[in-house]
Amino acid sequence: MKCIGDENLTLIGMPGAGKSVVGKRLAHFLSLPFLDTDQLIEERWGCFLQEIIDSEGLEAFRIKEEETILSLNVVRHVISTGGSVVYYPPAMAHLQDLGRIIWIDLPLEEIERRVVKGMENRGLVRTPGQSLVDLYRERRPLYERYAQIRVDGLGKSDQQIIQEILECLHLGGATHDG
Repeated sequence: MKCIGDENLTLIGMPGAGKSVVGKRLAHFLSLPFLDTDQLIEERWGCFLQEIIDSEGLEAFRIKEEETILSLNVVRHVISTGGSVVYYPPAMAHLQDLGRIIWIDLPLEEIERRVVKGMENRGLVRTPGQSLVDLYRERRPLYERYAQIRVDGLGKSDQQIIQEILECLHLGGATHDG
């Protein structure tokens, strides 16, 4: 097994960037547990993200998301976060204390292609009327601020993204499909 010490590897990026899929595969490759914070929120409050936003409002969702991140107390995990995690400086500081922050970066055009279907039911943290373009422009500087490692995901398979992450972590080793 590759060694990452006691660190967690936390994936950030826009919705549709592949954080969950890449995270699961990276965790498998490194023989580490995988944690998806969106799933954790849904389990904790017993409903889908979009249901929380629709029934309780955006601010209530943001509080729940930040509380969930701040409650994490894990080591040696691969963590996939919701795209909005970068709105909460205390949560991001906590994630940085727990390990490395890895940004899967994709251009707006690719994000639009990936999330255009089902965008209304996806649990996107955005104000009424805020477009995906607006969201992208608002979040991109935050991803840049918090990322310790940036991986350009455009035109790359999940395995290629994982390989690049491993190289950035100086873990090397070829990945395989599976």
